Amino acid sequence: MTAARGDGIEPRDPSSAPRPRLRPLDALTTLRDFALVSYDVDPSRLAALLPAGYGFEPELLTLADGRRRGLVSAVNFRDVDFRFRFAEVVRASFVQTNYRAYIRRNGERAVWFFGTTLASRLSIVPRGLWGMPWHRVSATLESRWDVDFCVEYRSSSDGPWASCLMRLEGTHEKLSGLDGFATVEAAALVVTHPLIGYFSRRRGGVGRYGVWHERLRPTFGRALEARFPVFERLGLTEPGQPPHSVLLQPSTDFMVQLPPTRVAAG
Repeated sequence: MTAARGDGIEPRDPSSAPRPRLRPLDALTTLRDFALVSYDVDPSRLAALLPAGYGFEPELLTLADGRRRGLVSAVNFRDVDFRFRFAEVVRASFVQTNYRAYIRRNGERAVWFFGTTLASRLSIVPRGLWGMPWHRVSATLESRWDVDFCVEYRSSSDGPWASCLMRLEGTHEKLSGLDGFATVEAAALVVTHPLIGYFSRRRGGVGRYGVWHERLRPTFGRALEARFPVFERLGLTEPGQPPHSVLLQPSTDFMVQLPPTRVAAG
């Protein structure tokens, strides 16, 4: 893929930051079979979905055809040995999908989480304790890898809030440019390395939490079939719309900084 012009701003490399010190409620996990399927969307529709009064605005890309677009992603993976720091002997593995948009808040790059689905009863913990938009589903994920190359990837989920269906396959092409980004570094750091996430709390207001992981080194993939009704329901994508990009990586270790904090408006 050939990179198109972007906003010309080179983001600071967050992967250079040291790993944060673990706290009792922090969660640790290994993400296996990591797939990031992105769509370019109408930025005005995306902006209308972000809470007013908090300084949120969509990250804007200028694609190769000259259109100014926003970007959303469905991030699908299998959590392996998910555990909280205070009780590391209690571990679980399950399929998870994050539905997110790339945004800025007062100039700071971040992601907005529309919601997360888990094929686990653990979804009730962040939902009940902190009002996070986590939802339980039934899900499957099957993949075959040849070292870092994804030979085959199939996953689906079904639940009251969200369902999804994807059939993907890898290419041998490393991340070498992404439409809408001025450089490879900008593409990698904005799309694969956001460390701050915001969400609407179930009891009102906005929450914020951080994550940490080493720099991802994905390869390009292609979508044989991909459907995410959440984005269609939000008016962001159309059925059958081809993805902006598909990125794949066999695994990475991941840390979630909990509990989330409440964000003041303004």
